[in-house]
Amino acid sequence: MHSIQRQLALLALISLMLPVAYGASLAVMSIDLGSEFMKMGLVKPGVPMEIVLNDESSRKTSTIVALRDGERLYGTAAESTAVKIPKKAYWYLTQIVGKRFDDPQVDLYRKRFPYYNLIKDEERGTPLFKTDDETTYSPEEMLAMVLEKAKSSAESFADNPISDAVITVPSYFTQAERQAVKEAAEMVGINVLQLLSDNVAVALNYGVFRRKMFNTTAQYYMFYDAGATSTTATVVSYQMVKTKEGDRVETNPQLVIKGVGFDKSLGGLEMTLRLREHLAKLFNAQKKTKTDVFTNDRAMGKLFKEANRVKKVLSANADHTAQVEGLLEDIDFKAKVTREEFEEMNKDLFERVIQPIEDALKTSQVTLPEISDVILMGGGTRVPKVQEMLLKYLKRDVLGKSINTDEAAAMGAVYHAADLGKGFKVKKFLIKDACHYPIVVEFEKQTAENTEDKPKTVKRTLFGRMNPYPQKKVMTFNKHLKDFSFNVTYGDLSFLSAEDLKSFPNHLIHTYHLKGVDTAFKKHADNADSKGVKAHFRMDEDGILHLDKVEFVFEKEAAPEESTWSKLGDTLSGFFGGKDSKEEEKKPTTDDTAQEIPADEEKKKEDTTEKPTEEKKSDDKEKSDDKEKSDDKKTDEKESQKTDKNNTEKADNATKLDNKTEEAKAPKLMVIKEDIIAENVSFDIPPVSNEKFKASKKRLAELTAKDKEKKLLEIAKNDLESFIYDMGDKIHDEDHEKCSTATQREELAKMLSDAGDWMYEQEDDAKKEVFKNKLKELKKAVKDLVYRVKELRERPKALEALNSMLNQSQFFLVSVRNLSQGEDPMFTEVEGNTLEKLINETYQWLETMTKEQNITPLTEKPKLLVEDVAMKYQALDREVKYLINKAKLYRPKTKPKVSKNTTATNDSKTDTNQTDSSTDENAKSDGEGKGPQLNTPETETKAPKRRPKSKRGEEKSEGEEEILQLDGDQQENSQDKTTEKTKETDDTVTHDSSDL
Repeated sequence: MHSIQRQLALLALISLMLPVAYGASLAVMSIDLGSEFMKMGLVKPGVPMEIVLNDESSRKTSTIVALRDGERLYGTAAESTAVKIPKKAYWYLTQIVGKRFDDPQVDLYRKRFPYYNLIKDEERGTPLFKTDDETTYSPEEMLAMVLEKAKSSAESFADNPISDAVITVPSYFTQAERQAVKEAAEMVGINVLQLLSDNVAVALNYGVFRRKMFNTTAQYYMFYDAGATSTTATVVSYQMVKTKEGDRVETNPQLVIKGVGFDKSLGGLEMTLRLREHLAKLFNAQKKTKTDVFTNDRAMGKLFKEANRVKKVLSANADHTAQVEGLLEDIDFKAKVTREEFEEMNKDLFERVIQPIEDALKTSQVTLPEISDVILMGGGTRVPKVQEMLLKYLKRDVLGKSINTDEAAAMGAVYHAADLGKGFKVKKFLIKDACHYPIVVEFEKQTAENTEDKPKTVKRTLFGRMNPYPQKKVMTFNKHLKDFSFNVTYGDLSFLSAEDLKSFPNHLIHTYHLKGVDTAFKKHADNADSKGVKAHFRMDEDGILHLDKVEFVFEKEAAPEESTWSKLGDTLSGFFGGKDSKEEEKKPTTDDTAQEIPADEEKKKEDTTEKPTEEKKSDDKEKSDDKEKSDDKKTDEKESQKTDKNNTEKADNATKLDNKTEEAKAPKLMVIKEDIIAENVSFDIPPVSNEKFKASKKRLAELTAKDKEKKLLEIAKNDLESFIYDMGDKIHDEDHEKCSTATQREELAKMLSDAGDWMYEQEDDAKKEVFKNKLKELKKAVKDLVYRVKELRERPKALEALNSMLNQSQFFLVSVRNLSQGEDPMFTEVEGNTLEKLINETYQWLETMTKEQNITPLTEKPKLLVEDVAMKYQALDREVKYLINKAKLYRPKTKPKVSKNTTATNDSKTDTNQTDSSTDENAKSDGEGKGPQLNTPETETKAPKRRPKSKRGEEKSEGEEEILQLDGDQQENSQDKTTEKTKETDDTVTHDSSDL
């Protein structure tokens, strides 16, 4: 019942807008990119919201790719490779993508997976996977392979090409990490509609199905996500807000990220690794071999898989037995593990469970009692000890488990993808994500040339912590008149742990050199006032910072009003020449949505966090209360001041008129904007260069083509193998034995056996065409036998259908002959003769061919072919249908009515009129002018049977006689006249629809 309600809710939420071109490109997808698993959501015309099933019909896919023997493996096959040859399978890629080689997270990755050969990219300073002596792959390329598999699975599931996607990333991802994920997606042709934080996707999925719960008062919820590699706590507010959509104002729900706390290294993976270490020590303690299990990568891979399984079982059981067959040197391993032991080895991890919640509450400035519910997410929340710690700290009886922890992020992201897509219209649900790391602009204050003092370094906050995005901001440099540089860096990161701070060695994001400032100032210094250099920054929907443009702004008085002819001349000249700078009447120098930040002001304190909305509201309320009190005090004063006010009113009006006159005479100001060149000369992590990006894209495309070719090769092999086995079994069944001789069967069996041996002798690099040609050769050899068997099996049914058609056609011919007589016949005599001739010829042909077939052996080509029988059937069917269609279109000729003088009484007239009207109604209901009733073949669609209306003096039924007798003697005259009328019409034979 719950699933039905959920589907109905989905259909109500999403309505498809199908344009004229009902194209496959309308489909959009989401990829919930987890460190261990990924889930894909799909929306396409006819499919509101659905989770994609992969090739193994699973709703989630491992975020892993294996490179083995020149091919790429995904999913279960890649996991098997991770057990057998761990160094060939690469997963948990989100842990190192977009990071420097010396980042602590990369060091932790190397420690956890020591069998990977990681080297440093000297150009970018990032890690590289060295797969063999000559081949290296960047984390972005590895991640691109995983994303390509997700795209391929979605396309197979949707049976449509898909290019647009919303991808979820951890909310704590930095600028470089977000950019790296976006580059990886673009390498494999995925158009990223938006990078959505995973906590926002979960919150959106939760809110979409609970729209009616929210009102204009903010409601706070906490989402606690314990994943494979990290743990995050997020405070979210839901509230109904008014937004302007075009010319109308709408009220829609909105979610705002108020606070986030996270621990990047607290997750299920660390627990699994510790349990693996415990199992390895237990095996070594058994001393069944001299080899240390820690030195064998394959054995450690097996233990990792078993540890992961045991960890899940211990969530529901107090103890469990871990066992691995042939762990090392064909020695089996078996050991009992209790939940108490598991909790003891992870004791320090469980102590860190609460910290993200405290950080989220502190950042959001929301108290714990204000939280309506705490919703659990992630596989780590299934651990009993984690739930115990949460219940104890939150002081709650139960925790929220009302969403699907595995699929909530994917479903929320795909809902947002439908909103961003072109072919769908969804109910609006507004989102405001938050910037987790404050961003500041750092520059040197320009001083006079003759001073020897060192320039002072100034820092201005561009985006404070928890500032919402997307957002635009403009920073104005009022005192910079020469070319200068500024850095965009991370601000105060003291809220991070000591380990996380090591990931920000210099806080640098970008360094920009501005060129052309001096030239622009000298150009307009004499005739315009400088309004400063304005840098336009934008943090987009992906959480990535951009510098859109830099311009030097000046203001000057507009020229006097020109005549109409002068304006027309300037307009025409504008088509043939341009001005060096942009001049316009004074307007706001920034976008309406952009906040302007003065860079050179020193008095204002920079704030790294925004004030909570509630504080602002309370301040406003206090101000309004004070205002009301002051207004009350002034009420008495107003009474005494009325007289003075009247006396001074005239003087004030005169002054206002003078001011208006002066304003009218004030000259208009023109704004001049000179574009400044901004060169980005340094990055936190340099993006992939265009040359490398194209090379990576080409290499990945070649791997994809190779995978496709291999898949087609496997299909060709499977087709050949299945044909050999299938045909080998068929030649010994009853029908094949009837249609072949013993010698023929022996030859075919030998040929199939030789083909099987030939197939397994082929090289691994054989082309698919070799197997396709072999299959064609075998099919050609058995073609005649297969044809004879097919004829043997289908001939009885074909003959039965033809005989049935002959019988029905002959019966139909009788009706045609009857309806070919009279003054107004429905059919002509030629049509009846044609049908009769066709029937006779078919009978004669069938008799002749049946005799020939009976004397022909089954091992030879048959004489009576199913194809010929079908052609005879079609000829009869075509002729009968022609005659039936003619009958449907037939309309009998109408005769002029004969008027008669009647002297009947009023009652008789009334009765006659009633009889005539009933007759007319019957005639209309039977269909005007339809021909006689035909005996149509059963194969045709039969019309509903109608009762024939008598026009030839048939006797009335008993019921009709009784009804007429009720009128007594008054009805006799009218009845006699009706009888006379009927007799007159019976003299001529006519046909109408009652005869059909």
